[in-house]
Amino acid sequence: MYKKPIGIFDSGVGGLTVFKEIRKRFPFEDIIYFGDTARVPYGSKSRKTVIEYSIQNARFLIQQGAKIIVVACNTSSATALTQLQKLLPVPVLGVIEPGALSAVKTSSNKRIGVIGTEGTIRSQAYSSAISKLDKDCDVFSKACPLFVPLAEEGWESHEVTQLTIKEYLTSFLKHGIDTLVLGCTHYPILKTSIQKFVGNKITLVDSSEAVTDKLNEILPNRENKVTGQDWFYVSDNEEKFNLIASKILNMKIDKLIKVKLGEGWFLN
Repeated sequence: MYKKPIGIFDSGVGGLTVFKEIRKRFPFEDIIYFGDTARVPYGSKSRKTVIEYSIQNARFLIQQGAKIIVVACNTSSATALTQLQKLLPVPVLGVIEPGALSAVKTSSNKRIGVIGTEGTIRSQAYSSAISKLDKDCDVFSKACPLFVPLAEEGWESHEVTQLTIKEYLTSFLKHGIDTLVLGCTHYPILKTSIQKFVGNKITLVDSSEAVTDKLNEILPNRENKVTGQDWFYVSDNEEKFNLIASKILNMKIDKLIKVKLGEGWFLN
């Protein structure tokens, strides 16, 4: 019996943190992952460009038979989710609302920090989502654009990464937050270093677990108990992706294919 796969896309390797959680929770599902490594990062790009890229990525996954799309990119979720949900013939999940819900449930003092790409922070998507859930929460946001290239390089504990974390977060942490949302799926790759800097009194929230909970509500009963297969696609630099992905997922990637997306991949 053919199983339609779950489709996941991100600007690069960051969405593998979401893939990893979904694979753990759904061992019998087939999963297709697309990392747009030729055009990473998305956070510094214009709204129009992010929407265009996101539509191309999603259409590619639909053409591979995806029955549901998980937008494992906070910038795309903040910018393009509404358009994708209108255009696509399958359910589309973003990472921001599940992440916001997890943050509200986690925080005791209602002072929540959010770090993300320039695009995500500029959109105020997390602030809006958190305020809708609890208007008494104070949200403090900061863009940390260098975290994405550091994660893409696989520099989780590099001295440069530690110095960058210190530079971004030293003044930010004076707000008295007890919860910090890692508002980019690349950031959990740096989670150990970030936690070490902020200390154990601040709880880090990433949306991979939250979006997986939401996915569990949407997927139909899974009667087919055949172990799921994985397919990985990138738009550039397969070798580098394979190296970092193997480290993140702690597994060998056998099916990795390079594809070129561009004009002609837009949804009509």
